[in-house]
Amino acid sequence: MAVEVGGGIRAYAVGGREVLESYPIDAMCDGGHGAVLIPWPNRLADGAYTFDGVARQLPVDEIDKNNANHGLLRWRSWRCLDHRDDAVVLGIRLHPMPGYPFTLDVRVTYALRPDGLVVTTTATNAGTAALPYACGHHPYLSPGAGGVDTATLTLDAASWIDVDNPRRLPTGTHPVDGGPLDFRTARPIAEQVIDVPFTDLSRDADGRARARLTGADGATVELWADPGYPIIQIFTGDTLRPDRARRGLACEPMTAPPNALATGDGLIRLEPGEAVTTRWGARLR
Repeated sequence: MAVEVGGGIRAYAVGGREVLESYPIDAMCDGGHGAVLIPWPNRLADGAYTFDGVARQLPVDEIDKNNANHGLLRWRSWRCLDHRDDAVVLGIRLHPMPGYPFTLDVRVTYALRPDGLVVTTTATNAGTAALPYACGHHPYLSPGAGGVDTATLTLDAASWIDVDNPRRLPTGTHPVDGGPLDFRTARPIAEQVIDVPFTDLSRDADGRARARLTGADGATVELWADPGYPIIQIFTGDTLRPDRARRGLACEPMTAPPNALATGDGLIRLEPGEAVTTRWGARLR
């Protein structure tokens, strides 16, 4: 079920079993549940970046860390462009604003297919100048009634990006190599606290990277991401309010790492009229 505010997905269940952890229909979205993270995912240090030689300043909304977080579309109203029994298409135009003086059209399609939910995001530069772009989504995989602590995670990622500092900004990339962040074979999460981007993702013949969360009920939720998403952030939800914390596992496909707007790492340059499309999906196995 998609929502107007933020253009994200509020709920997805199969046969009464949640695939993506939901939030109440009359509640404000908490913890980025299902949000669309454009034109950058994760954190931007000081809200500052330089593009084509011009320094820009965006509003800082993560005050305690002095970061701009998760883009500019989370709290804006999106339009329903199409609605069918098996799909909904949401769209928005991001008009030029201080700090991001560019025109960006975004369409997100949430479609139900025989093999599960497919989310297709297309961003088009509708302006007259090149613009910087990155994208992410913030679904929470549902472990069922037992919560994250009773679930098992599988994520075939060879490396993790170190953000273990007060501002949660990248300081380097490290191999998982049998350490506490090595989920290449299924491991219980238990009480482990995780808020880390993973990269060097293994992919199948279709180019899809996959994460799997198996709950205490034996059901497995799988998220896949196409090659446009080289990073998957895993977050155990510890900073949510007590009645919401660690109920779902955020599994966030991202086209670029944290602070990409400032560093340029993984950043996409969109020329006028140019578009980029990425896909991810989820299913109950």
